[in-house]
Amino acid sequence: MTFRSLAVLFIWLAATLAAPAVRAQERPVILIGLDGFRADYLDRGVTPTLSRLAAEGARAEGGMKPSFPSVTFPNFYTLATGLHPDHHGLVYNMMQDSGLPGRTFTLGNRVEVMDRAWYDDAEPIWVTAEKAGLRTATLFWPGSEAPIGGVRPTYWLPFEQSVPSAARVNMLLGWFALPMNERPRLATIYFDILDTAGHRFGPDSPEVTAALAEADAAVTLLLEGLKSRGVEANLVIVADHGMAAISGERVIMLDDQLDPSAFTVTALGPVATLDPAPGREAEVEHALLGSAPHRQCWRKGELPARLAYGTHRRIPAIVCLAETGWYIGVRARTDPGRIRGGAHGYDNAEPQMRALFIAHGRDIIPAVELPDMDSVDVQPLLARLLGLDAPTGDGRAEDTDLAVRADPEG
Repeated sequence: MTFRSLAVLFIWLAATLAAPAVRAQERPVILIGLDGFRADYLDRGVTPTLSRLAAEGARAEGGMKPSFPSVTFPNFYTLATGLHPDHHGLVYNMMQDSGLPGRTFTLGNRVEVMDRAWYDDAEPIWVTAEKAGLRTATLFWPGSEAPIGGVRPTYWLPFEQSVPSAARVNMLLGWFALPMNERPRLATIYFDILDTAGHRFGPDSPEVTAALAEADAAVTLLLEGLKSRGVEANLVIVADHGMAAISGERVIMLDDQLDPSAFTVTALGPVATLDPAPGREAEVEHALLGSAPHRQCWRKGELPARLAYGTHRRIPAIVCLAETGWYIGVRARTDPGRIRGGAHGYDNAEPQMRALFIAHGRDIIPAVELPDMDSVDVQPLLARLLGLDAPTGDGRAEDTDLAVRADPEG
């Protein structure tokens, strides 16, 4: 069956089927991922539904702290596993592994993105749920296309960026229009429109404002669809990172500081990772290590402890971090004229990297602000709402204690 025919099937199911509400002990959890939704976007006045959910439910005070580096695949996998990237293995959007010679993970490489070898260092919440006998559904969530630990969600589809936001919602609703014993207890849905607009036009652009309104409309459509089908769900709405404005006038060229033949770059941008050429370690370290205007570089094992980064085998020997709003490049691969719009990946303590977090539902205590919400705390919250014993990660269940009712209501 083609992707188009699957989409039509799910949309038809969503439009034509309905079922009675679930019992309290079977209340589903829906994890909504809004890529690039900076926490303070909620204050722009164009997201009435999300703002209402935040006011009625639980939200992260000042936004949720992402893991470092504050980029997409590492943080969406952190949200699902409760582990920092240094521990779950998706250490950057581009990476290599000595155990996988000749291979490079990039977001555009579908073969690698769908290979469990990159994900098997951790267990995401949908695998935990499936192993406990719960049905799960993942729509485009980063990492969900691979059979992690040999386990797939009950329902899933390969990522297709061209699918509009409303169609994604209707596809998800299709799973909740199935017979009661076939519906998912955990479902995830992913939207990338905000991140795309933020990269192309910058966080303060009218295009981002329009994308915010579209994201809010998608959540509104989801709520209406759930209500019409008698589905009462706990919603957990999250982002992976924020966004900062960048410019071609704020670029640091590493090869202005040393011979480009002395090192091999894996990734460039707000974070650059590289390995010295054999025998040239001292030369590279002398040129790069320490602080310099608008950037810092460390040996991988010497990053500040608060970043929780630098021990995984996939992290190159040297990690450089740009000052927020700056970009690290090399002349052979970086055209300053193309550096515009927005970027992320910066220090996860930076306010512009703070991410959206909202929890709302019958099992969420209303009007709560969580003071210490970190992206690693989401997986323990999901497990608690689902009644699961999940693998212990880097998160703290107590960070969300204020938000969850001790005894779920009927």
